[in-house]
Amino acid sequence: MRKIIVFFALCLAAVSVSAAAMAAPGKPQTALFAGGCFWSMESAFEKVYGVISAVSGYTGGKTKNPTYGNYGIGGHVEAVLVTWDPARVSYDDLLTAYWHHTDPTDGGGQFVDRGPNYRPVVYWMDEAQRTQAEASRAALGKGGKLPGPVATEIAKAGAFYPAEAYHQDYTRKNPDNYQAYYNGSGRAAFFAKVWGPSETMDSAAPPTAKNGAWTKPSPAQLKSTLNAMQYDVTQNDGTEPAFNNEYWNNEKAGIYVDIVSGEPLFSSTDKFDSGTGWPSFTMALAPANVLLIEDRSLGMVRVEVRSRYADSHLGHLFDDGPAPTGMRYCMDSASLRFIAVADMQKAGYGQFLKLFNK
Repeated sequence: MRKIIVFFALCLAAVSVSAAAMAAPGKPQTALFAGGCFWSMESAFEKVYGVISAVSGYTGGKTKNPTYGNYGIGGHVEAVLVTWDPARVSYDDLLTAYWHHTDPTDGGGQFVDRGPNYRPVVYWMDEAQRTQAEASRAALGKGGKLPGPVATEIAKAGAFYPAEAYHQDYTRKNPDNYQAYYNGSGRAAFFAKVWGPSETMDSAAPPTAKNGAWTKPSPAQLKSTLNAMQYDVTQNDGTEPAFNNEYWNNEKAGIYVDIVSGEPLFSSTDKFDSGTGWPSFTMALAPANVLLIEDRSLGMVRVEVRSRYADSHLGHLFDDGPAPTGMRYCMDSASLRFIAVADMQKAGYGQFLKLFNK
């Protein structure tokens, strides 16, 4: 069985989230949200383009170094520390994602998770965040869609303690268990009723499908539609030659999709010249479509990158990339198909055009 792993750059110790620790404008910034079960909050923010990491943990209490067994006794809540690139997503966008993945009217917990340790709180790290959070909450209350008054608190951030390793990226490591929990918690029904059915859909699924999923053609179809290199890379975990592939030096604006299924993967806005001879990216365009797998082949331990729906081998992930993420998604051109900006709407990827209209 493949071992799905997750990258995050925080040690299991208290993390200060004071205003003084905030990154300078244009640098990665952080925000702190509590919205019930941190598995769900982490999963929601991980799907937002421009989010670099979402780490589950505990905050708001009086005790130091809380654990899953005692954080509630110490007055902490389950929370998620979000690090994002302000050039790609705004704090207001993160607030919108937060409101759409919680029940803002429930101050006594969230869905099936009850008690003060599950209450919703937006923690602000500086005056700008406080002002934006309060304005966003006020607008939400006047929107007329919620079943009652907004009960979400807005409070000053304090120390954040990352949760145990088994809680991090729980959705990807335990997809069946998480999906059963998510559906049974009442979240899906609430979000669909308040925000519309599209809110419960995979944000990177086919835009024309009600509950769509990108599909993988049959082996016979793949053999007839892929060339020898494309088939070897995507189906046999092969590697194409460096500096002798289609996209390593492609500088055109557009997105890169899985050549097998068409699921969106990466954007030219995150592409950089790594000097390796393969197309390289600092982050995924659709994080939900990118799986990270432990790879122990060739006598070394690496992180393989595969597509979610087609299960195509895409390349490997390394931690020697540039800012803002420090990551290098080193991909094989043979696993990708490039969609230029001018063709994105017609090809069904119009939801990503906003990235190129700034």
